[in-house]
Amino acid sequence: MKIDRTILKSLPLFERMTDADLDSMLQHALPRRIAPGDAVFEQGARAKSFFLLLHGRLKVTQVTQDGQQIIVRMVHPGDLFGFAMALRREDYPGTAVAAAESLVIAWPTDMWPRFVEQNPRLAVTAMQTIGQRLEEAHTRIREMSTEEVEKRVAHAVLRLSKQAGRPVETGIRIDFPISRQDIAEMTGTTLHTVSRILSAWEAKGMVKGGRQKLTVTDPQKLLNLADGIRD
Repeated sequence: MKIDRTILKSLPLFERMTDADLDSMLQHALPRRIAPGDAVFEQGARAKSFFLLLHGRLKVTQVTQDGQQIIVRMVHPGDLFGFAMALRREDYPGTAVAAAESLVIAWPTDMWPRFVEQNPRLAVTAMQTIGQRLEEAHTRIREMSTEEVEKRVAHAVLRLSKQAGRPVETGIRIDFPISRQDIAEMTGTTLHTVSRILSAWEAKGMVKGGRQKLTVTDPQKLLNLADGIRD
């Protein structure tokens, strides 16, 4: 499979690179299709590559010391991920699994310094990405430490609708398969609790569910709940 340089050129990260530099990058690129449920890499594995998501969605999970699996972030089209070298790590801190059929480009990890030299925006973007992840991690830690479960779930669903929402006739649909178990792993709670909360929200007309589908039908009510404003 060959990736056309215009695909990279359309992404903000690469838009200022010359065609020659883009062609040089693509000479070393390995495109991979990832089926839903398959892993791009596993937690603890040696970080041999870093990646760019072109299409689809990925969820990055970690297994804690007590054996609990949590979803630490979602990867969206145009995102760089797996760049362990920028984190001064030799292994992947989590497992990246396709939530939908996905297309990624992989490059050897030892090419990262060359990429940064050719495109300083990569280094800036990596720093911004790390900063955003830290900020989101701190927000989630604060939510899990101080907020009741329903508010945590509301914040998680609102983040997903903002990052991956698609307007539809009935509201804002999260545009990839998302299960109640996924939401439980994002919010540090149980499947039973998430199911109870979403069922109550459906009864109130705030969301509409389905098999691995979720649509926010009343974003303002959900936002009010997340902010602690009761009707």
